[in-house]
Amino acid sequence: MSHQELSTVRRTIVGVQFLFVAFSSTVLVPLLVGLDPATALFTAGVGTLIFHIVTKGEVPIFLGSSFAFIAPIISASQLWGMPGTVAGIVGVALVYFIMSALIKWQGRRLIDRLFPPVVVGPVIILIGLSLSPSAVNMAKENWPLAFVSLITAIIVLTFGKGLLKLVPVVMGLIIGYMVALFMGVVDLSVLAAAPWFALPDGIVHFHMPQFAWAPFLFMIPVAVAPVIEHIGDVYVVSAVAEKDFVKSPGLHRTMLGDGLACLFASLFSGPPVTTYSEVTGAMQITRVRHPQVIRIAAATAIVFSVIGKLSALLQSIPQAVLGGIMLLLFGTIGSVGVQYLINHRVNMSLTRNIIIVSVTLTMGIGGAVLSFKTFSISGIGLSAVVGVLLNLLLPKEDKSELQSDES
Repeated sequence: MSHQELSTVRRTIVGVQFLFVAFSSTVLVPLLVGLDPATALFTAGVGTLIFHIVTKGEVPIFLGSSFAFIAPIISASQLWGMPGTVAGIVGVALVYFIMSALIKWQGRRLIDRLFPPVVVGPVIILIGLSLSPSAVNMAKENWPLAFVSLITAIIVLTFGKGLLKLVPVVMGLIIGYMVALFMGVVDLSVLAAAPWFALPDGIVHFHMPQFAWAPFLFMIPVAVAPVIEHIGDVYVVSAVAEKDFVKSPGLHRTMLGDGLACLFASLFSGPPVTTYSEVTGAMQITRVRHPQVIRIAAATAIVFSVIGKLSALLQSIPQAVLGGIMLLLFGTIGSVGVQYLINHRVNMSLTRNIIIVSVTLTMGIGGAVLSFKTFSISGIGLSAVVGVLLNLLLPKEDKSELQSDES
């Protein structure tokens, strides 16, 4: 169903649903590192709108709190305190700005050379599969609840008609929440204690970051992984939306938009933001891919950040209910990566392609980590770097491979 066929009410409902998908991860990161969850919602919402302004409103991407910075923020806060750590996040934005300038300077040739389909495909698969442990960990807190939300979403997606078919995630959450209430596993005390209206802490206690070189330089290497993941996510969204966003509005614009959103987050003491694969998975399931729906989700995040009761209600959703939904969403992202390899006719009978895909997937799924003093790179970032290096160093075997890689 296209965006044009959706009424304003339906667009709003789907947009709110997309926020539900991103909500848990967006507020989990600040809870783990000692930042304000409401501030994270606020900076994610405004950051997403900044991203859409920079990308001319064309790219359906939602920006939420980045998991890549959980360990670095915890370490940096112990060394320099939270004010210095927040200043270090400015260094993350700088990496995005530099990459944006390089891509603008070199054009798409640089991307095609560094990230051909044989590299991008397995990275997309990893974006989905690397998130699967978090989905399982959430679901295993109460498997019956997780299966209730998962099965509900599958039934609605498979047999739903009209508006109902567009909200499998919402229906999964509602039914799962109702069952959780019946089981007595929902903590309603948080909802009762929450005020109706409360400004995010980042606004109430706004202050300019206390700049220092040490945390600034500490955070810069950490940004390598999310920058590479950003590129993979843009390819994922392009595949899901069936539009080439790398070409128009251009990867340099998406990179710049992400960087400006990170800079905004640092000013309001929020965690760095990154492109959210969860929402991309929801777009793939619902077939609703218009950027305006994502902007509705961003506006909803801002509203939720100041309405204490609503935020508390969402935070009261059991992790198992969310985990059941994530089991479906993350898998759809992995399937997009497989589809990407097929659509670009990557020849898996060639030895070099087998090596690139195999090593990339194994390192990513296995959780390989490369550390040196304060520098550390792991997961998708490390796997993507290895994939890029293998692609550049391994000799081409024949012309047909060159054609398939550049298609």
